[in-house]
Amino acid sequence: LQPRRGIRLSAPAAIQVTVRDALNQALDEELERDERVFLLGEEVAQYDGAYKISRGLWKKYGDKRVIDTPISEMGFTGIAVGAAMAGLRPVCEFMTFNFSMQAIDQVINSAAKTCYMSAGSIAVPIVFRGPNGASAGVAAQHSQCFAAWYGHCPGLKVVSPWSSEDAKGLLKASIRDDNPVVMLENELLYGVPFEMSEEAQSKDFVVPIGKAKIEKQGTHVTLVSHSRPVGHCLEAAAVLAKEGVECEVINLRTIRPMDIETVEASVVKTNHLVTVEGGWPQFGVGAEICARIMEGSAFNYLDAPAVRVTGADVPMPYAKILEDNCIPQVKDIIFAVKKTLNI
Repeated sequence: LQPRRGIRLSAPAAIQVTVRDALNQALDEELERDERVFLLGEEVAQYDGAYKISRGLWKKYGDKRVIDTPISEMGFTGIAVGAAMAGLRPVCEFMTFNFSMQAIDQVINSAAKTCYMSAGSIAVPIVFRGPNGASAGVAAQHSQCFAAWYGHCPGLKVVSPWSSEDAKGLLKASIRDDNPVVMLENELLYGVPFEMSEEAQSKDFVVPIGKAKIEKQGTHVTLVSHSRPVGHCLEAAAVLAKEGVECEVINLRTIRPMDIETVEASVVKTNHLVTVEGGWPQFGVGAEICARIMEGSAFNYLDAPAVRVTGADVPMPYAKILEDNCIPQVKDIIFAVKKTLNI
């Protein structure tokens, strides 16, 4: 199609991009922007990544920037933390965050605490990233959500993206941050396409760490979530809207530091709160949000107790029907909303 003389056909403002491709773009742009950035982990190089997040990067940047490691989380995480202390900016991929338990000493005792223990003289600019929470049919040792675990630890920043813009912007911000950042992705979102704005397609685009996003405005109840359950909240909100219930849906995006101000402002408006997460209930992200609301001024605006929707308090079963009943579904969110609104 040739434009008429004197008329410019502008490119579409937004495009569809999968979370996988958004993460790949972020890594590519940051590897290109800063020669101190490098990626390491199991199968990230020649195999293009277990989930193809690092597709094409080894061929483009070579062995020194994209490094395949042995199957030893404690070993390669220690190498990455030491490299960060020495002035590089590693991106350390865990094939699943369940395997980060093998490296928990390096993540917490070495990365998270060093800046404080050195009185600010040693920075540890590192990103730990990979899939977190339940996938599909991978049983208990591959299905745990670690948002509450890592969100508990001072010295870390913890981000949990939902959309492609979240994924790209948060990864770029995490790589540029001078603190250790844990980036909790979701395997089931990798192949999901989201609309990416013209702004998000820029190499300068970042999502600020510590700032939540209101995905849908509403007046009757506040739904607060992170990662894949944000989508469930939006689906539940669409169903409830047909019954005259307008939900405000907040995508936390960051677990630590938590943007409780956005949640408080929403609760002041809606007078009701429901939190939704895939993790276990005890000491969970929802429990922290409820406590913070109760301790603050927004508590005075609640017209009903806050309600938590969480994963079941059991190790994840393997059987699909049991797995489905252990993970919050849209119907569970709708039930919780109606319970808190007494309808």
